[in-house]
Amino acid sequence: MKAISYARYGGPEALEYGEVQDPRVGPDSVLVKVRAAAVNPVDWKCREGHLDAILQPVFPVIPGWDVSGVVVRPGASVTEFAVGDEVIGYVREDFLSRGTFAEYVAAPVRTLARKPRNLSYEEAAGLPLTGLTAYQVLVKALGVKRGETVLVHAAAGGVGSIAVQLGRHLGARVIGTASERNHDFVRGLGGEPVTYGEGLAERVRGLAPEGVDAVFDTVGGETLKDSANLLATEGRLVSIADADVVDYGGRYYFVRPDADDLLRLTELAEQGVVSVHVSETFPLDRAADAHRRNQEGRTRGKIVVTLDWE
Repeated sequence: MKAISYARYGGPEALEYGEVQDPRVGPDSVLVKVRAAAVNPVDWKCREGHLDAILQPVFPVIPGWDVSGVVVRPGASVTEFAVGDEVIGYVREDFLSRGTFAEYVAAPVRTLARKPRNLSYEEAAGLPLTGLTAYQVLVKALGVKRGETVLVHAAAGGVGSIAVQLGRHLGARVIGTASERNHDFVRGLGGEPVTYGEGLAERVRGLAPEGVDAVFDTVGGETLKDSANLLATEGRLVSIADADVVDYGGRYYFVRPDADDLLRLTELAEQGVVSVHVSETFPLDRAADAHRRNQEGRTRGKIVVTLDWE
């Protein structure tokens, strides 16, 4: 099959397009014909070796954890899916090798759910990692409740834009940091935008003088420090970007595959609660360009790699 892969850590130039071995389908997996695969910052961080301490590479590595596509062969013990089922998945294992930037992926059923009927394949591919991250942080890690005020950083990005929508669905007031060019976008999601950068703390205090009940940090560094100082009494802080959050009394969170959570996101998408904004698409053979664009860090919503359907 055709795929994108890298045989060593490096920049986008390490990505190669060409033939690789077809995936084997285990008893608890299904073979998915890939229609689209979303790009996430973790993809280029893995490619550059930043996660080497926790995810062992088995070179050559096919990058990508997000997928939407169609089941073409179930494993021997699979009863959850059948041939022809449209699915989405956060196909992460505890090593790097068999990713989604390929014509086919062997996906464990624990990583999959049915595709939302109202989303295109491109939109659906952008839901799993970002949606699971937002859902698990807001619902499970932060325990956001109706009437609370939540601060979401990078609110126009992939994770942030879903978090704003979910926060509003949970009944919270959501303040979201974003560049001025994305303020209208954040408002359209239901959030109250504030410009990030110098003076952020004062701007947030202007909207929430008593502080915020919860902070969802996706940036780290100085932003994390400012966030800790913006918490109200009994406020909670979670970061997906900076493990130093524990020094501020918060929690570091790494999203995990969960079929039940993913199915809940499918339901929320079909109810119109959650939408996915796709800012740009690239064909599979230009995945390196998609990585470069994502690495610039100014993406509104999602960048998606698409595959031809035959």
